Amino acid sequence: MSNEQQDFWFHAKRFGWGWGLPARWQGWLVLAVYLALIIAGHFIVPDYRYQLIYLFVITVMLIVVAAFKGEKPLRWRWGKHRERR
Repeated sequence: MSNEQQDFWFHAKRFGWGWGLPARWQGWLVLAVYLALIIAGHFIVPDYRYQLIYLFVITVMLIVVAAFKGEKPLRWRWGKHRERR
């Protein structure tokens, strides 16, 4: 197993496109911060229209982190067993 494969923070989903649960503690930390920001946003941003924008922005930030630190290659998966390299 190469060093690049061991350094991903998020597993690829088994079905579909994207990432699933975190693979390392750094991924869990990113997910916990994301959830904390969602809860804090309810109190920080009082107007619901701005809450939607806030939620969109922090979700995009989560996707960017997952794109850089997630399992690669990112592609559509049909549920077959993970490939061995």
